[in-house]
Amino acid sequence: MTNLFGEFFGTFVLISFGCAVCANLTLKNSKGAGGGGAWLTVTAAWGFAVVLGASSAITTGAPQADLNPAITLAKSMIGVYEPGHAVMTMLVQIAGAFAGACVAWLAYLPHWGITEDKVAKLGVFSTVPAVRNTGANIICEIVATMFLIVLVFVLFSKELSNGGADFAAGFGPYLVGILVWSVGLSFGGPTGYAINPARDLGPRIAHAVLPIAGKGSSDWGYAWIPVAGPMIAGVLAVVISRAIGIV
Repeated sequence: MTNLFGEFFGTFVLISFGCAVCANLTLKNSKGAGGGGAWLTVTAAWGFAVVLGASSAITTGAPQADLNPAITLAKSMIGVYEPGHAVMTMLVQIAGAFAGACVAWLAYLPHWGITEDKVAKLGVFSTVPAVRNTGANIICEIVATMFLIVLVFVLFSKELSNGGADFAAGFGPYLVGILVWSVGLSFGGPTGYAINPARDLGPRIAHAVLPIAGKGSSDWGYAWIPVAGPMIAGVLAVVISRAIGIV
């Protein structure tokens, strides 16, 4: 289980940068608050955060660099992980996401108390749907995450890696970062594209337990959707990928 620290640290880096860009764009008197092109900024920053997180994970002992329980579940279905190892990997991903959210809170510490919008504060940590509709919200998360996982399998297929040879060192994370950026631009509007149970659950727990000035509800009634949707998508992505011969 040498990959566990790498998965923790990589997810920590991912969420530190991801939550921080949301804070920069939404918290009162931040230099980035109210800036133009906010959606392009946030999707690009999350894509870059994936590159940094995956690179950090690989460097610290996690060559798979999943950073996402839905991806770990899908890989366990194709034999990459034993069940116990998969569960431990998912847990350290959630822990890393919690820690990263705490760092983002600390970095923007003076801005929480002067920001009146409680929903905006929650949105720094976890996803909030644009239109609250349970069926539509979970469908969106399933569709977005299925594309993410199927296309991860595509990008690392032998057909795109010179008959199974590895990419040049460090190239893989860039491909996945571009993929996450694209998913956000195309499918992120309805739910904020969690596409990763750790990305949503770890920071939502942080929102619940941290002494955030003037915070509101952590919206636990919605919290199951960005967890269940991506996990369902992980299973379906493997089924689809096997059916069309990707894995």
